[in-house]
Amino acid sequence: MAFGRLERRKAEAPISDINMTPLIDVMLVLLVIFMITAPLMTSSLKLDLPKADGAAPTEQTPTAISLGLQANGALYWGEERLEPPAFAERLKDIERRGGERPEVLLRADKLVPYGRVAELIGQLQQAGLSRIAFITEPVR
Repeated sequence: MAFGRLERRKAEAPISDINMTPLIDVMLVLLVIFMITAPLMTSSLKLDLPKADGAAPTEQTPTAISLGLQANGALYWGEERLEPPAFAERLKDIERRGGERPEVLLRADKLVPYGRVAELIGQLQQAGLSRIAFITEPVR
């Protein structure tokens, strides 16, 4: 009587290599997503509403410029009222000086049209002033 063999062949070892194709596919999809969304996330205009909760400034930076914009359109540099040509001349002086650019502290009346505030921000950015802080009143 013949019996089958009692010895067995060893099972093949599992493949220990990592399949890189799915990883590369995921990486490329993420790259495309980030390339599309990154320009949308870089907005240089940060807005605070006229009344907001926030930390009170402890002290003013010595290199800060304080600008005020009234509802009637009057523009103030600190306490001094400036006409548009004088304001443009001051911005040109800052641009010519170079060096470290000061921060701008902007106080705008809540009745000022948004277009006027955006126009002022554009003038500041053309002069190289990109750090603009909106000053608000705390909510009570």
